Amino acid sequence: MKRISVDEAKARFSAMVDGVLHRGERYVIEQDGQEVAALVSMPELRRLEAASTHDVRPSGAMALVGLWGDVSDEEIDALVADLRSARDGDTGRRVESWDSR
Repeated sequence: MKRISVDEAKARFSAMVDGVLHRGERYVIEQDGQEVAALVSMPELRRLEAASTHDVRPSGAMALVGLWGDVSDEEIDALVADLRSARDGDTGRRVESWDSR
């Protein structure tokens, strides 16, 4: 990624657009030493915008964090007991006990 001042970007804008279109260049435009803008291709901009609009909610196991906040410890203990009972009663497949690990 090339860095360029605002003044230089003004003077070289056509060349910069040509570089973005034909050579895949990217530019960070700086003013007073601070990054203020960027010049990228439209496909790159669309990719960035799509990435920023995706659902940022956690997925997989992380989605469970906080899910049980309104469930009491007793209810969770009862659920775990029911699951263990169902597991112990399932003789159709071998299940290793967590206690034996």
